[in-house]
Amino acid sequence: MADFIDTLKYKYKTGDVLTKLIFINTSVFIILKIIGVFFTLFNINSLDLIVFLGVPSHIPLLLNRLWTPVSYMFVHEGFLHLLFNMLWLYWFGQIFLQYFTGRSLGSLYLLGGLAGALLYVVAFNTIPYYMDMGRGWLIGASAAVMAIVMGAAFYRPDVQLHLFLLGPVKIVYIALFAFVLDFLSLGNPTNPGGHVAHIGGALLGYLFAVQYKKGKDITRWMSQWIDWFVGLFKPRQKKSKLKVEYTRNETDWEYNKRRHSEQEEIDAILDKLKQSGYSSLSADEKKKLFDASKK
Repeated sequence: MADFIDTLKYKYKTGDVLTKLIFINTSVFIILKIIGVFFTLFNINSLDLIVFLGVPSHIPLLLNRLWTPVSYMFVHEGFLHLLFNMLWLYWFGQIFLQYFTGRSLGSLYLLGGLAGALLYVVAFNTIPYYMDMGRGWLIGASAAVMAIVMGAAFYRPDVQLHLFLLGPVKIVYIALFAFVLDFLSLGNPTNPGGHVAHIGGALLGYLFAVQYKKGKDITRWMSQWIDWFVGLFKPRQKKSKLKVEYTRNETDWEYNKRRHSEQEEIDAILDKLKQSGYSSLSADEKKKLFDASKK
């Protein structure tokens, strides 16, 4: 058992942002389920814990629980809810990381979750249909995941996923299908808040992709805030007598743009390889393909 736990710790420490997000969501789910068992044994309503971490639609209560717009996007009540969110996050997160940094993925996840929470609170305090439902609470990573889905899909709409029985399908069609389903479900009394939040996350992801193509990274401020917050928990290192200076020559946007350009070049070489064979490649193309295979 100890070896298993040590293995999980190692995978978490060495994993990328996508791996860490999946670990965190899964760990929170397991911890809450364990606490829920003790709540049940001592006749405490386990729903109280979910409510404490979820975003309340009642604004005065929300103002007293300002942590909930962040905590809610890591909380799942049911296993299937967690499973489907993590599968979507993994599939589209892998595609996202082909063109963006892990910092961008983590920042977009948080911004998508915040956008979903904001639209949820606004809708349940302004739209008569939702106001008549009374007070409610929002939990789940769906809005944050939808931001990743839409961000990847509208930045690289021609990328394809092979779906069971359907074959290759462009990810932009998958994203649009999910968005339309959520939109058509806005009047459904089952999980109305969830569908509203999905729309908020999806719109944020779409905005990210559109603005990034224009050279604007709307996640930059969030990335800077995350760096500051994480830095608070890092142990201070003793100053070395040897002074070493490191200057990064690229911004996140420049780095991601370069990766995008390199990936397009490799895709073109792979297409040529598929159509005409390895012998048709030039020496420079063979070298680029070889170098890419080692990354």
